[in-house]
Amino acid sequence: MTSLSALTLPDHTQLPDSDGTFVKNWQEHPQSILLTDSIKLVLEELYPDSQYCIGQDLGIYWRLTDPPEKGAEAPDWFYVPNVPPTLDGKMRRSYVLWKEYVAPLIVIEFVSGDGSEERDNTPPSQGEGGNVGKFWVYEQAIRVPYYGIYEVAKAQVEVYHLVDNTYELMQPNERGHYPIVPMGVELGIWQGFYLNADLPWLRWWDAQGNLLLTGYERAEVERQKREIIVEKLRSLSAEQLNALGIDPEMLD
Repeated sequence: MTSLSALTLPDHTQLPDSDGTFVKNWQEHPQSILLTDSIKLVLEELYPDSQYCIGQDLGIYWRLTDPPEKGAEAPDWFYVPNVPPTLDGKMRRSYVLWKEYVAPLIVIEFVSGDGSEERDNTPPSQGEGGNVGKFWVYEQAIRVPYYGIYEVAKAQVEVYHLVDNTYELMQPNERGHYPIVPMGVELGIWQGFYLNADLPWLRWWDAQGNLLLTGYERAEVERQKREIIVEKLRSLSAEQLNALGIDPEMLD
């Protein structure tokens, strides 16, 4: 008789957390940081209890294979709602669907080649050597509601929405953005300077079309506001400053 332990499925501590490949391009890391940093305040408002998880180039295990890593996809960026940020006090080494049960709400792939890998719809029955297309996995196996394919070389992003178990290509709104309704945000391309590079970056906006800022950008906005206030105060006389209870030396 088969023991219960023999039927226990592996968790994130027992599965490989890397397939040994390099990050494909220099922009992947800063792009992931930009997405995570700028969405943080939105997610904190949606989940005051911090019950959410963000993965950056982290494996999502969706099937058991030999070797195990062939049963995983590693999106460049993904977000899962309603799950704890850690497991047993430890950061996840991977995201294991048969242990977590909750699928990511959105996965985003950053294209390095011609985009064929990210749009590959090959099912298991047709894949050679057990290989399955990324598009098929996200649509049919993991069933991710939103799938984004970002191509910096073309300054564009494609966003697919799962409707009746099939991905439909979304059309941009009047701002050229793609609403991710459950998050209350929009996804789109922003041409600008970030981490020493002027590129068409993938970024978030709120539902009113306001760009969601990173922590550094928010601090810079506050600094500029303070400078404007200080300059206005400097235009006042010493008597006016004293009336406001402000020491003129403080402005220096």
